[in-house]
Amino acid sequence: MLLNIVLLFSLFVLFCWRDKRPNFFPPGPPWIPIIGNLYLIYELLQEQKFYFRVWNYLAERYGSVVGLKLGTKKLVIVSGKEMIKEFYSNEDFDGRPDGFFYRIRSFDKRLGIVFTDERDWEVQRKFTMKTLKQLGLGRTNMVEHIEREAYEMVEYFKERSKDGSPIEMHDGFDIPVLNVMWAFLSGSRFELDDERLPELTKMIHDSFRVIDMSGGLLNLWPSIRYFLPEKSGYKPLLRTLEPLWAFLQKTIDAAKPELDNPDAPRSFIGNYLEEMRSNTRDHTFTEEQLLALCVDLFQAGSETSSNTLGFGLIYVLHNPYVIDKMRKELDFVVGKERLPTLSDRTQLRYTEAVVCEILRLSTVAPLAIAHRALCTTRLGKYIIPKDSLAMVTLNTLHMDKDYWGDPEVFRPERFMNAEGNLIQHENFMPFGAGKRRCIGENLAKSSVFLFFASFIHSFDILPPSKRELPSLEPIDGITLSPQPYKVFLKSRKY
Repeated sequence: MLLNIVLLFSLFVLFCWRDKRPNFFPPGPPWIPIIGNLYLIYELLQEQKFYFRVWNYLAERYGSVVGLKLGTKKLVIVSGKEMIKEFYSNEDFDGRPDGFFYRIRSFDKRLGIVFTDERDWEVQRKFTMKTLKQLGLGRTNMVEHIEREAYEMVEYFKERSKDGSPIEMHDGFDIPVLNVMWAFLSGSRFELDDERLPELTKMIHDSFRVIDMSGGLLNLWPSIRYFLPEKSGYKPLLRTLEPLWAFLQKTIDAAKPELDNPDAPRSFIGNYLEEMRSNTRDHTFTEEQLLALCVDLFQAGSETSSNTLGFGLIYVLHNPYVIDKMRKELDFVVGKERLPTLSDRTQLRYTEAVVCEILRLSTVAPLAIAHRALCTTRLGKYIIPKDSLAMVTLNTLHMDKDYWGDPEVFRPERFMNAEGNLIQHENFMPFGAGKRRCIGENLAKSSVFLFFASFIHSFDILPPSKRELPSLEPIDGITLSPQPYKVFLKSRKY
């Protein structure tokens, strides 16, 4: 008996010794064998309310590179301009995390382009970028898609506002934003009153709120889903993914008979199906891969831009002088007989500055998408072991008091110089940087700009009362989203 106790104690000591912080690993709180820092993070989350604030708290205490352990996984939190720039310039960090949480959205496989890396990612990303450019991304077709959706959006809200009742706007931009990407994916568009879409867009939003970017307990111990299917996030995640899979699969199936029809609209789905048929050498082109890519593009192409616009409206309601300045510029440059176009953008400098300030202050993806160290590498004076998870706190750039002075204030003028020209800020990185920079950056920036400019140009916007300004506090998740709010809209009379 005594021998067994001594043996168990020796094994425990050995395990604790092997689980100690590696030499030259970044500083951080001490961790507990088996669970690491999970309990500490849980406690901090109760106090800080938001995951990104938990990471900010740890960065303030331990420095711009913090080393943690989640279960058996090592995690590095990177913050501050110098370390973030070094991180993005180091291709050793271009990997994506692997695990149950990251695979569940692609049928327990590493598919798509968001959570994959190395050769498969390079092949699929290259095809995706080439095809989207062929379909007009960054060219005239993209401009036409965005301008049409801006017009349809304005007409839709004009009709809805006729009865004088308040309109929900926290998700009011969902479908116009979604339509821009949908035109590339399927070659078609949704009507803004399509009855299928409110539930579908709700599922997209919900999928970003179930679990944080680290993957939570579900990624560390997947078997927990059998014992805590709801609390682990497993069932809620499936409830958001299954309708989306079914909807996208139906769209893919509908495109198959049109492959040999020269009059069928050109689309990403159609091009991919044709590649599957003609490319017999590369077996990574599969229908599951196509479905995973559609999920990536469908979610990422709508969630962040829609949330940014929802926050933007809140900020200008809290700062009505911004609306006045935008209106003066829009009326002068665009006039009162038409909507703004993307060709007006170079002259709408204040409006562009407003959009930049919205992107900065909202930072709807405060932790960007998680990275993985492809090999043991260095970051600053620290050594980061292979397969460590790494997260970049972009909000620490956007809320750096030493750089911005008053980062908590909504002040578009910070993006303009004395001559009224736009300023490029090195602490402004809403779409990340490096090789894994967001592929939809140009589309997102153009969409957010034109939708916001068109909306402000077309409507007088009032909260239900001066005492009911929408809350500035976001809803937490992989991305931040605005809390529900309503406004009165009234078409501007010229």
